[in-house]
Amino acid sequence: MRASVAGCRMSVGALLNGLLVSVVAALLWKYSKLSEHAALLEEELHMTRQSQELSQARIDYHVALQALHEHGTRMVCTGKMHTDRICRFDYLCYCSEAEEFVFFHSNSSVMLPNLGSRRFQPALLDLSSVEDHNTQYFNFLELPAAALKFMPKPVFVPDVTLILNRFNPDNLMHVFHDDLLPAFYTMKQYSDLDDEARLVFMEGWGEGPHFDLYRLLSSKQPLLKEQLRNFGKLMCFTKSYVGLSKMTTWYQYGFVQPQGPKANILVSGNEIRQFAKALMEKMNITRLEEAEKDGGSVEDEKEKKDEYIVVFSRSTTRLILNEAELIMALAQEFQMRVVTVSLEEQSFPSIVQVISRASMLVSMHGAQLITSLFLPRGAAVVELFPFAVNSEQYTPYKTLASLPGMDLHYISWRNTQEENTVTHPDRPWEQGGITHLEKEEQERILTSKDVPRHLCCRNPEWLFRIYQDTLVDIPSFLEVLKEGMKTKPSLKKSKPASTVHPGRVREAQCQTSVQTTNEAKLTVSWQIPWNLKYLKVREVKYEVWIQEQGENTYMPYILPQQNYTFSENIKPFTTYLVWVRCIFNKNLLGPFADVLMCRT
Repeated sequence: MRASVAGCRMSVGALLNGLLVSVVAALLWKYSKLSEHAALLEEELHMTRQSQELSQARIDYHVALQALHEHGTRMVCTGKMHTDRICRFDYLCYCSEAEEFVFFHSNSSVMLPNLGSRRFQPALLDLSSVEDHNTQYFNFLELPAAALKFMPKPVFVPDVTLILNRFNPDNLMHVFHDDLLPAFYTMKQYSDLDDEARLVFMEGWGEGPHFDLYRLLSSKQPLLKEQLRNFGKLMCFTKSYVGLSKMTTWYQYGFVQPQGPKANILVSGNEIRQFAKALMEKMNITRLEEAEKDGGSVEDEKEKKDEYIVVFSRSTTRLILNEAELIMALAQEFQMRVVTVSLEEQSFPSIVQVISRASMLVSMHGAQLITSLFLPRGAAVVELFPFAVNSEQYTPYKTLASLPGMDLHYISWRNTQEENTVTHPDRPWEQGGITHLEKEEQERILTSKDVPRHLCCRNPEWLFRIYQDTLVDIPSFLEVLKEGMKTKPSLKKSKPASTVHPGRVREAQCQTSVQTTNEAKLTVSWQIPWNLKYLKVREVKYEVWIQEQGENTYMPYILPQQNYTFSENIKPFTTYLVWVRCIFNKNLLGPFADVLMCRT
């Protein structure tokens, strides 16, 4: 009996001990879960703070993380080929360890275009505005969204971002032509790429000497590739655009064929000048044309009359050895004040301020001539070339000045006297040195009188000649300048030519009559384009094409009137196809109206 009572007491004790252990275990489990939850919350708060460091925009980290897990990455692109494609992404991520962009797949992911392996032939898109350059390609790696569980917690960038490559941020021409202009108009294409958008540069360069110019495009500080790793191992851009529009570029640098104007230039001086005006406003500079609109004081009027010439001075390479003599000759010839500017010694805004009111800009060939886009309408651009450098083969600034609507007058002078040049064969190769070459090649370059056409970018003969210093022959320079100025149009006497194209002619119709078995007449008539009644056009003509059905050739006619009867080469009992369009001022072509089918 006593034994059974003792056994019962032991069972109760064991039960109580078991219950106590279970309660303690449950409490410990709950505590560990609470601790784990607290750690997750703390981590989320930390990641939110890191995201906040990137931007003033607020972000709900938990909501962003959940969206990435559930919906993955989404991509929709414009453009058919990698050379004209820009893509918008939601939750595109970047892994700084792998130095790769990552597309996370989920059941809700979108990828348009869905190219499969064609995405690697050769790339999804170009990250810069330089077309099809193999150092500028963009692509991404793919992972399932489930892989996020095993990866570092992402830092989210809440800003709308434009992700691109700068092509050569050390060179002012490249900064404007390849980066600033394309980025400015890419941002105009998409309404959410506004002044609050952030630019992200992925080419891997440092800031460079012209970084302040990039800052003008947005109120947010641009991010460099090297800075991304400071914000975490995995960064996710909540909304981003990748790539740049190429519509504003006018020059190709000779990677496939020798350098020259692009075959299909899509930009006009109007767009360049709007861009220049926007940058000047950011730099707090008022263009002369704007000051005139606002009306000015007597002092302003005096300043307008005080025309002057700007000479770009270089201090290290490609020098004008007799710069003071050149300045004096210009002042005497044109009876104008001559001002010198220097990228090495002055701030860029102060240089633009001077150039924006100049009558003429004179400079040796070089990147500084891109500042001619800030010149007022009617100004002259005078470009000097060293010995053996053919001015017709290197024309980025001539092309710019010649764009319709730029209204600049371009003149070039070339040193043709070898005794007026100073070469530097002992310099590093990138500054024209040639001592690293074989003796025979050095001799060939030294005796050459004209640099042959070549591809970019390390042609030693081109570098040797373009980095020469030049003693400008003043008489020949002034002669070229005076001859060139004779053809300079006067903007004051003639308004800039209209670039408005005619619309389609209206109510086009045809009537036919058979005269004899061998003769017939075809009368075509139409009404003027609708927009013509609102325009003042110097010359209006009409182009008519007549084609016999079944034939490959047509007869073109240019006519001043809105109806005409054709009899020559018109056959009886024959069907003719007739097209009619309007032409303004000889070269502004309108669209053809719908084809007429006329049976005699």
